[in-house]
Amino acid sequence: MPGLRTQRVLAGAVIATQGTISVTGAIVRVTASGLGCPTWPQCFPGSFTPVAVAEVPHLHQAIEFGNRLVTFAVAITAGLAVLAVVRARRRTEVQVYAWAMPASTVAQALLGGVTVRTGLLWWTVALHLLVSMAMVWLAVLLYVKVGEPDTDTAVVIARVPAPLRGLTALTGVILAAILVAGTLVTAAGPHAGDRNIDRPVPRLQVEITTLVHAHSSLTVAYLSLLVALGFALAAVRAARVLAVRLAALLALVACQAVVGIVQFYAGIPPLLVAVHVALAVLCTAATAGLWAAMRERTEPAALQG
Repeated sequence: MPGLRTQRVLAGAVIATQGTISVTGAIVRVTASGLGCPTWPQCFPGSFTPVAVAEVPHLHQAIEFGNRLVTFAVAITAGLAVLAVVRARRRTEVQVYAWAMPASTVAQALLGGVTVRTGLLWWTVALHLLVSMAMVWLAVLLYVKVGEPDTDTAVVIARVPAPLRGLTALTGVILAAILVAGTLVTAAGPHAGDRNIDRPVPRLQVEITTLVHAHSSLTVAYLSLLVALGFALAAVRAARVLAVRLAALLALVACQAVVGIVQFYAGIPPLLVAVHVALAVLCTAATAGLWAAMRERTEPAALQG
């Protein structure tokens, strides 16, 4: 029977692979390798691996095929996590979060197929990233739930008053809006995922500056809420773990804001786009971790101690 340590390692691997595929997907887009494998589920007609053809550069094939290989790592870690919690006979809540990983991976793979077959339509690319972010959030919750006791005597306690949990939930909503706005900026930006002159990728026909302003305004609102939450946590003398997680999240969001500003004024260089996505993954994971820490499932004896 898999022990707690094994389960937590696997849950951590799920977070890592879900985050990694978000970043490799961004690399595919900014290097114009989105159609490096022009068919799905095969890479080329009759072949699941790259084929030397003059129409598709070898580098683009390698990048897109590499991204597809990461999908296998995502599926394997998700499957192992399910196997571990099922064999360990964990409580239903843990198993539901575990099963959400392979289920969402299948959905993500199908969405990836739609993205390729529709020629990288902007809204399919946007959905692809948003689903990945949702999977990162769920993977963090899985990691937290795995570490909690399953016994019938375990109780769930609130570490902060209900209004502060509501404020934390609001930060999650604002984060979701930021991610949506970010995908729209990408959809109107220069990195379409492919540079085929004969078949240009359809882009979102909205002025990118307008979308950038909306994206940045939401980020300012997000930072303001986090600062307000910090003062509130200090006022109620919340557990140290909450202060630490909030401080880490604030640092990540501040870094993300700086990268976003530099990225815009530097003309959206490809490297900074990938960094921006990586930081978005970390911000999502950190927000999920903060939300999960607002409550604690523990044994009554631990409370007395």
